[in-house]
Amino acid sequence: MVRQGRLWGMAMAMTDEDALDFAIVVYREDECWDAELLPVALTSDLQGLIKALRQQPSESGTIGLVAVGDEFFVALRVLGDRVDVFLSDIAASWDFPLARQVLDYLDVPVPDEEELDEILQDEDTALPAGDLSIFADLGLDEMELGILSGDVDLLPDEVLSSVAARLGFSEPFERAIESVFD
Repeated sequence: MVRQGRLWGMAMAMTDEDALDFAIVVYREDECWDAELLPVALTSDLQGLIKALRQQPSESGTIGLVAVGDEFFVALRVLGDRVDVFLSDIAASWDFPLARQVLDYLDVPVPDEEELDEILQDEDTALPAGDLSIFADLGLDEMELGILSGDVDLLPDEVLSSVAARLGFSEPFERAIESVFD
């Protein structure tokens, strides 16, 4: 939980093969970007994540970036009462609670076994769901986010690092990730 600009709780967990799960809140204060880690429990709790993002005031909305291992990522943006959500790969909804919760939130049906088999036949494909224009007003258009999220050669943390760089908060984002190792 974010409280008075400070973080409480651990923020990252190690999963299979040293892949990282993390949740980061990004916000603007005094026209400068800042980022902090959120508790790792939020990597499987969409409503908790939204609640944590709403607690952090920001000049241009609060951004949440979540990576779950080497499987998928979720990007959120809270602007007042509005919450925009983007999931990098709907196939993750069969194995991961957060991905399933995102599809429920978006009112997108979880693919059945046959649909999932079709999706998974081409391992070089990720099928996103949600708002591709989530960061368009900040300089990352729909096409670019689609290309980044569809690049199966990039791990979720690498995609989110690229998103952070394109949106201008690479340093705070990287600092937040590195803080767990201090």
